[in-house]
Amino acid sequence: MTALALQAMIAAVRSPDQWRRQFVLQCVFILKVAALPIAVSIAAWGFSGPGLQAGNFLVTFGTIDRSGGFMVVAIVREFGTFVTATVVAGIVGTTITAELGARSIRGELDALQVLGVHPIGEMVTPRILALTLMMMALDVLALICGVAGGYVASVGVLGGTTGAFFVNFFANTTFLDLVASVVKVGIFGFLIGTICCYKGLNVKGGAQGVGRAVNEAVVACLIAIFFVNLVYTQFFLAAFPDVGVFR
Repeated sequence: MTALALQAMIAAVRSPDQWRRQFVLQCVFILKVAALPIAVSIAAWGFSGPGLQAGNFLVTFGTIDRSGGFMVVAIVREFGTFVTATVVAGIVGTTITAELGARSIRGELDALQVLGVHPIGEMVTPRILALTLMMMALDVLALICGVAGGYVASVGVLGGTTGAFFVNFFANTTFLDLVASVVKVGIFGFLIGTICCYKGLNVKGGAQGVGRAVNEAVVACLIAIFFVNLVYTQFFLAAFPDVGVFR
């Protein structure tokens, strides 16, 4: 997988004309199939998780006005990025693995090489780059929808006030939080693209092998996302301890 990622990045630098069109098509495809599921899932999670469950805990102590600050930790830093990545892995990643796997078992990749077209520059590079870039855009959408879901739960259901929610949210949200969130999902996108392309290119066993590769790709993506999320967050909080102060 590491070798594949390196080859894809080399191809991205050496032959941008080869992957440019596919890159645009993949970006449009990712936005089309993933934007709505991410918006709905993260809004529902923001409403039920940090909104209702954490909000009910704050109501017990009479501090529902602090719910906006909790959204920064729950959505911007942690679960908003995690949910975004898992949804993209389940929707876009599986499609990439199945598509490349089907082409591989039909011999299309070998045919491209015979024609002098490098499969990595033609198919892998644009998919990895598109996932990396679109994950960043989808993360912004997820943050907006997640905070909106938490707002509805805190203000509409638990009786908080709009002013207190947003004052507390913006008091605890820093520019570093936003940058770290976008960078993290960019890393997730790169990992998802690399893993899914690798599994698709190395399919064996016909149509049954394609299904097995899709399953392996999703599992590998979830493990990678969980591990990177854990390490990245700990590194971020250690490097910038001020962001962990609840204001």
